[in-house]
Amino acid sequence: MSHNTFGHLFRFTSWGESHGQAIGCVVDGCPPGISLTNDDIQTYLDKRRPGTSKFVTQRQEADRVKILSGVFEDEDTDGPRTTGTPISLMIDNTDQRSRDYAEIKDRYRPGHADFTYDAKYGFRDYRGGGRSSARETAMRVAAGAIARKILGDNIHIRGCLTQIGTKMIDGDNWDWNQVDHNPFFSPDKDIVNTWETYLDDLRKDGNSVGAIVEVHASGVPAGWGAPVYGKLDTDIAAALMSINAAKGVEIGAGFASAAFTGVENADEICMEDDKPKFLSNHAGGILGGISNGDTIVARMAIKPTSSILTPVRSITRDGQEITVRTKGRHDPCVGIRAVPVAEAMLACVLADHMLRHRGQIG
Repeated sequence: MSHNTFGHLFRFTSWGESHGQAIGCVVDGCPPGISLTNDDIQTYLDKRRPGTSKFVTQRQEADRVKILSGVFEDEDTDGPRTTGTPISLMIDNTDQRSRDYAEIKDRYRPGHADFTYDAKYGFRDYRGGGRSSARETAMRVAAGAIARKILGDNIHIRGCLTQIGTKMIDGDNWDWNQVDHNPFFSPDKDIVNTWETYLDDLRKDGNSVGAIVEVHASGVPAGWGAPVYGKLDTDIAAALMSINAAKGVEIGAGFASAAFTGVENADEICMEDDKPKFLSNHAGGILGGISNGDTIVARMAIKPTSSILTPVRSITRDGQEITVRTKGRHDPCVGIRAVPVAEAMLACVLADHMLRHRGQIG
């Protein structure tokens, strides 16, 4: 199986399966001398961790990360620091229930990668989806934590959920301070009760629903990005689309810009405090594939969780038509836990482009 590595100068290779002994990754390209501890990574893993509310999978994984290589501490350093060598990270799987999947061993779950993995490799790990499971995204979050350390304190990356199913937030209520105070990463506190009732009903019905995740990066200087085939927005789109269940990505105004006139779409520029200032941000902080210094904005559409208790039509490996009902512990809306994953992938792209920019421009 190829293509388990993401990035160029800053890159990581993830490994492991949903129900294997452990998952992990190797992060390559991290500059030396950066302070890095387990806690620096654990903070973000705890945001993605399963079992934190009734609205996500009840699989109980502590997701405690262990740094195995790439850091060093002695009397001359103020805590562990990166050495510039590969950083190996590992998380033990401790709450696998593979028996939940025995029934679908030879059955293809609609919406999952069961059929396509079998078509490509000739066999598959049916326990929780194996390598195709969203369990792998824990290592993206771990790599993203290291990427944030490279980017430094002046670049702020944050994400939120703006829509679950048909229920959208009110943009006038947007408050980033609310995101960490509800189980949905919502910037609109008034939508929380609506989402709770909505997901409770879906969960009881054995159903699921999709969502929209929005991520912002502020403090990114103008100039990052490598036209024409290494554009910053190209790499952001690829990073977000690589996340499990992602079915669409837009930058800035995205698809809405198709209905704009040129006048409406123009992000006019003025001078403020001897610096350029954009009067709007339909471009999402990127022009010509290069950051313009404004806030980078991207959105990602997440499909409904494919593992549902409601019976749906499918086939077996030998072509028999059947109905499939997926048992186990699953998110009624996988988009909730996709928020910290989207933040991490944006961080990885930005760290990579920072190093690429430094290598080309100095």
